[in-house]
Amino acid sequence: MPTLETAVEETMSDPPAATAVPTSLESEFAILYEKHHRQIFYLALRLLGDPGQAEDATHDVFIKAYRKIGEFRGDADVRTWLYRITLNHCSNLRQSWHARNVHVQADDTVFELAVGTSENPLRMLEISELGERIRKTLEGMPDEYRVLLLLVADDELSYNEIAELTKQSADAVRGKLHRARKAFTMAFQKTG
Repeated sequence: MPTLETAVEETMSDPPAATAVPTSLESEFAILYEKHHRQIFYLALRLLGDPGQAEDATHDVFIKAYRKIGEFRGDADVRTWLYRITLNHCSNLRQSWHARNVHVQADDTVFELAVGTSENPLRMLEISELGERIRKTLEGMPDEYRVLLLLVADDELSYNEIAELTKQSADAVRGKLHRARKAFTMAFQKTG
């Protein structure tokens, strides 16, 4: 059964030759954070729609992961474990009183920064408008469909990995993802 140390070693990309495997939990967890914090932030951003909330959620997820590190059995990939924590945490945030009653305007600069500054201004406008249409369409989707679409698109997870994250069979994921893509396409066409 893999340990946290084994999982951290597997997630390290091109470690420096002179660097030894970390010996303390804090060092291992720092490597884990460095490797996965951006993916967790972007998943939280897509689920919550607000950069500030996504940043807070990312920190919360890693605090929860650190506190529960002893419960990590190694049955799943570390990334899958972190995504599961993120999905649960963001779902709880969206259902909280604050999320239902306080509406924050998303800062579009986060999405605009994804576009290179050297690109044609007209192209940047097209990309920005397309991104806004996609975001609005995703916001209108049922939560289950939105999560499935985001996991496939943003992180290119396999059906088996998504099944593990969403606690359903790979066949169920495949069928729901097919329906989610059809629903997204229809809704997206209506926004244009």
